Amino acid sequence: MQKVIFTQSVGENSAHAPIPKAPPVAERMQVPHAKIPSWLKISPRFGPNYNRVRSILKEHGLHSVCQEASCPNIRECFDEGTATFMILGKHCTRGCNFCDVIKALPQGLDTEEPERLAKVVAKLGLKQVVITSVTRDDLPDGGASIFVATLNELRERDKEVKVEFLIPDLRGDEKSIKSILDSGVDVLAHNVETVGRLHKRVRGAMPKLARSLGVLNFAHRYRPRPVIKSGIMVGLGETVEEIVELMHQVHDAGVDIFTIGQYLRPSPAHLPVEKYYKPEEFKELAKVGMEIGFGHVEAGPLVRSSYKAFNQSKGILVTK
Repeated sequence: MQKVIFTQSVGENSAHAPIPKAPPVAERMQVPHAKIPSWLKISPRFGPNYNRVRSILKEHGLHSVCQEASCPNIRECFDEGTATFMILGKHCTRGCNFCDVIKALPQGLDTEEPERLAKVVAKLGLKQVVITSVTRDDLPDGGASIFVATLNELRERDKEVKVEFLIPDLRGDEKSIKSILDSGVDVLAHNVETVGRLHKRVRGAMPKLARSLGVLNFAHRYRPRPVIKSGIMVGLGETVEEIVELMHQVHDAGVDIFTIGQYLRPSPAHLPVEKYYKPEEFKELAKVGMEIGFGHVEAGPLVRSSYKAFNQSKGILVTK
């Protein structure tokens, strides 16, 4: 298996600051939820489209990351008639300490999922589609073939549909990444999630920051080249200096769009929030990111990689 590489030092074994271990679940359960600040409080109202989108997804046996990862923006997105589709099932082979997606051994591969998803996109009348997946380390290609088949089904029905893939690291396998890039996807996203020093604590032992940067850099150097995107969560114990250092590393890897959002603890079994960043702090980070040279930086308390995704990329897509 040929793997992508990124040769810069990325801080996963930093000598300048201690690398904290993730506390055991039993220990985390003893830490109460921190009080949610006022700027993170969301209206509980459900609009008329919310139940419609939910029922359509359920009817066709599809999953959305909005539901499976407990996204705080689910009411707004569903009410606008949109969703970020999550393919390859709802069971993930990895168990990141921040994520609410279920860790379990997936059962088989649903090869009919791409067609069902394309039918739902047509039913919802979507012209822009964001698709992500669980991590499938049990599959030789990590599930890349299902991403490709999904895009083919979408373009068969609508040649003009814009598609963003938010992919896992695919274990850094060049062949799998190539197949996705060759599909003609418009935006290729892969999130680095957190700074190098906290990577093992937040994401576990298997994911590596260097590998994630390698995936992004490979996509940047490949032809055809899509718009490249990545993002992080803050509030996990990182410093501002580490965030800025990571932004430089991600930009050097060739990323066009960078997103920064607040980590929100899904349950007591997950890592506690170390800090709630204020809206003005996100604005300052966005300013720094633009000075570094990103084409677009989306930063805010409720920002997520796939939230209003094509608002983030529309300016860059026009100039492609």
